[in-house]
Amino acid sequence: MPSPPSRATALEAKRLVSEGSERRAELARSIREETGLDEAILERLVRESYFTARHDQILGPVFERVKDWESHIKKICAFWSSVALMTGSYHGQPMAAHLPLGLERRHFERWLVLFESTARSICTPAAVNLLMERANRIAQSLELGARVNHGIMPAMKLNRLGSPRAT
Repeated sequence: MPSPPSRATALEAKRLVSEGSERRAELARSIREETGLDEAILERLVRESYFTARHDQILGPVFERVKDWESHIKKICAFWSSVALMTGSYHGQPMAAHLPLGLERRHFERWLVLFESTARSICTPAAVNLLMERANRIAQSLELGARVNHGIMPAMKLNRLGSPRAT
């Protein structure tokens, strides 16, 4: 059985956590300044893009399952606040939430188109760049998770460093 950490080790861990928190707050401030993003803009983006998605021919049927839209919107706002502004306000499991939906590549592609269109109508170019970089990574991750969950192993290519990556 390992021995408990020494007082010096515990103090060092506290210092590192404090430095990490300060660094995160500094990065969050920088993102807000560089992009103009804040919680109000993210909420408008979420409300408008999901309104469009709910009425979309491809995505609409997926959203028919949502019973409490206000609660759903608040959860998505917390997610995007965490993703874009580093607030840490989202505590859910997006993969687990999306796996039962039967999503395919066409769903992710369509969602990205609608989300980007809405972002371009609301946000600064810097904010659109940040949001779409993160949205694309999230969509890729969710699509990969959905494919693997359904027993479809993705084809692998080598990235520029020679490591495999899903395609």
